Formats: sequence, structure tokens, C-alpha cells
Amino acid sequence: MTRPDAAPADPADLDALRARWARALTAARGGAPEPDPAPYAENLLARWAEPQRRYHTLTHLTAVLDRVDELERYAADADAVRLAAWFHDAVYHPDRSENEERSARLAEVALPEAGVDAARTAQVARLVRLTVTHDPADDDPDGQVLCDADLAVLASPPEAYAAYTAAVRQEYHFIPSDLFREGRTAILRQLLELPRLFRTPYGAEHWEATARYNLRSEIDLLTG
Repeated sequence: MTRPDAAPADPADLDALRARWARALTAARGGAPEPDPAPYAENLLARWAEPQRRYHTLTHLTAVLDRVDELERYAADADAVRLAAWFHDAVYHPDRSENEERSARLAEVALPEAGVDAARTAQVARLVRLTVTHDPADDDPDGQVLCDADLAVLASPPEAYAAYTAAVRQEYHFIPSDLFREGRTAILRQLLELPRLFRTPYGAEHWEATARYNLRSEIDLLTG
């Protein structure tokens, strides 16, 4: 993996993230200690700290990993889901539309080098690609866990939700306000049209209603 230039440090706990990566990778390859997880961790941490990011940062990565831990009892392969969380926005450029695909391809290259078998690598890449739509099948528990973890920010309390929307706007600072409002409103309406935003029992019970309220409130602000 070629390491990109990193931005100034994110407030996330880098040592804790390094340890979480090492645990996830070691578990995914059946406990094998080699190759050394550290170089892969440093590459991914550098990617998540790139300067063009305002929302898709190390803080977001940490939040998604926390939610995966919270939902892991619903997963069939929690180790694959954790690796997918690490890779799901590893490639992120706000002015491009193929970020998920490029992130999945990065996983397909990096994970075999890091000692992960072909089947689990394919599962991780599939999960990363699923974050394009956040619409996992009813028989896809791993996809449900990852998508719920990624969308959990939508159920944030008002102050945190406002910070999230402000960070998203900052990432897309190069888009004129009218076009941003139009595009953002379309995305929010697409999410509201999903029969369920959250597919795990926990997400459905604890996050669905708040997230839908937040989405409708943001649409009102954007279109009012």
C-alpha cells in the first residue's frame, strides 16, 4: 500500500485505533501474528487523516468501529465487518463518485498482502461496496451491521447532528450553495424512501425514529 500524505492529527486516539486494527486483522487471519499489522495501520490512518476530509475523518472511523462493536451480536462475521469499517471510506475525495469502489479495490489488494484469505477479503470488499446504497438484503447480517454503524450518525442528538451536517458542507465547500442544497436534499429524500434506515433490531428500535426526524428537519432547513 502506498501511503498518502497525512493532514494534521485528528482528535481520535491513534494508539487505540492502531490496537483495534491489530486485533481486527489478527482475528480475521485466524490469529496469525504475521505479517506485521503496523504498516497497514499507518497507511490507513494516514488516509483517514487526509486534508480534504471534514466529516469522513478518523473521528468518523472511530464512531463506526464503536457502533460495530455495539452491534456485533447481529453479525455473522464480525471480524470481516470491522475490516470493512476500516476500508469503507479509506479512499475519499468529495469531488469524485467512485470512492466506495476504489476503497473496495484497496481492500482487495491490501488484505491478501496482510494475510487475510480470499473468501474473507471478498466479503470485506463486498461490504465496502454496499455502502454505496446502504440497502443490505434481509439475509445479509454483516451488511446490516456495517450499514447501520455507518448511518448511526443520522440518529445523533441535535447538537451532534448539526455538527455532522456542517462537516459535510465543509467537505463539499467547492459546490455552490444552491447546487449543494439540491443535491443534499435529494440524498436525504432517497434515505427517507428506504422502508427502513436501520436493519438490525437494535438500530430499528433505538435509532430509526430519531434519524427520520433529523432527516426531515434537515430537508425543511434546506428547502425552507
